[in-house]
Amino acid sequence: MTSPQVDNTSEGPSGKTSEEGYERGLGSRQVQMIAIGGAIGVGLFMGAGANIAKAGPSIILMYALAGVVIFFIMRALGELLLYRPVSGSFAEYAREFLGPFFGYVTGWTYWLMWIVTGMAELTAAAIYIHFWFPAIPQWVSALVFLVVLFGVNLISVKIFGEVEFWFSMVKVTAIIGMIVIGLGVLTLGFSDAGETAATGNLWQHGGIFPNGIGSSLMTLQGVMFAYLAVELVGVTAGESENPEKTLPKAINTLPWRIIVFYVGALTVILAVVRWTEFSEGESPFVHAFAKIGIPLGAGIVNFVVLTAALSSCNSGMYSTGRMLRDLAANKEAPQALGRLNTRRTPAAGIAASVALMGIGVVLNYVVPEKAFLYVTSVATAAGIWTWMMILISHIKYRSAVVAGRLPASSFPAPGGSALSWVALVFLAFVTCLIAYDSDARISLYVGAVWAVFLVGGWALLKRGDRDLAGPGRDEPEGPYEPEYAKISD
Repeated sequence: MTSPQVDNTSEGPSGKTSEEGYERGLGSRQVQMIAIGGAIGVGLFMGAGANIAKAGPSIILMYALAGVVIFFIMRALGELLLYRPVSGSFAEYAREFLGPFFGYVTGWTYWLMWIVTGMAELTAAAIYIHFWFPAIPQWVSALVFLVVLFGVNLISVKIFGEVEFWFSMVKVTAIIGMIVIGLGVLTLGFSDAGETAATGNLWQHGGIFPNGIGSSLMTLQGVMFAYLAVELVGVTAGESENPEKTLPKAINTLPWRIIVFYVGALTVILAVVRWTEFSEGESPFVHAFAKIGIPLGAGIVNFVVLTAALSSCNSGMYSTGRMLRDLAANKEAPQALGRLNTRRTPAAGIAASVALMGIGVVLNYVVPEKAFLYVTSVATAAGIWTWMMILISHIKYRSAVVAGRLPASSFPAPGGSALSWVALVFLAFVTCLIAYDSDARISLYVGAVWAVFLVGGWALLKRGDRDLAGPGRDEPEGPYEPEYAKISD
């Protein structure tokens, strides 16, 4: 049997292409920064304010705990990616190890996650523009961003990678700058914040758990939202120039990114500014910059948060197009959505996703203020499903490797399947927290409705006697290969 780790490539009109037909246009520099950017989003810049108000200094521990679990998930995904690097990523692995139905559900659910996230991010970006240009109607800003990012994704994967590289660079620079300035305030005592800044702020004013451990644990659902998109590096597998080298490096640096950008940044911020001064709906970065008294600080942070929103929306367009093409290749979506344009990008799938994101701009304009909370809750629930499918697929893969049915990956996860089980239990616990929270619980209701649609769609596909994804065995002897070649470009 030929090892599935060998990735067949060919020379296309625009350069090296994968067996899926994509251009391998993402270099190491871009993949690394996409991985970094995926771990830094609006959930940190904006959502952390509400989490700090609920949990106090213990929010640092919550981000650290969730970060450890995210690393387990990403190492499980990394082992699968080096076993068989494909753009369909976790949907393909769910299809191979759990059966066609689970691949179908995972692909469409991940697509839904990015659609609703794109809706929220476009609206948020338009609101941020009001900071500088209050006279511009919100729908105009949202429409401009939608069209520009749509064009970026249609031109080529190289352009997408370059835009995402600079989006991520802005976010990284802002956080490092905040850490350096905060350390300066703590050690040198300059600015008005220097009078009250002290490491004692991390355990004084009510202790590390000022509102109780229960309140701290309830923030885990919001914390997990902040980590959404970290798995995006897996979707880039089919378009990375050298996935065998770039993907392990991107995944192995994840702990350092979490330590610096989440644990480090929040530790410095909460040492400089007492946790009691933060509130929901306010960015902790904006508040900290204002407290220190940095000129133009509010404008700088507003630009960074705008960049984070656009980065998320840009990534959403990229991933939804690839997921729809993978679904089309497995005859689980209309075949037209699987076509590539002359630049080797899934233009039809991206266009369909962008159209739905555009509808979201209109909807978000008329719904109440809690719409953003509802949307992020739905996205978190969809993300948890995706992560669970990664972990279960990894457990099944390791079982097949031990049994000698599949070759071992060149990037094995530490701890094997045991740590995947630990991560699964943690995700199940977070799901229970979502069910307990009256506001976030709506995501489970939406999930139930979504499940009805998916089951109905699957029944229609089966009724049409389509060749869905090969035999539905639990532990196959080899990977199922979707028929990309049969989709006309």
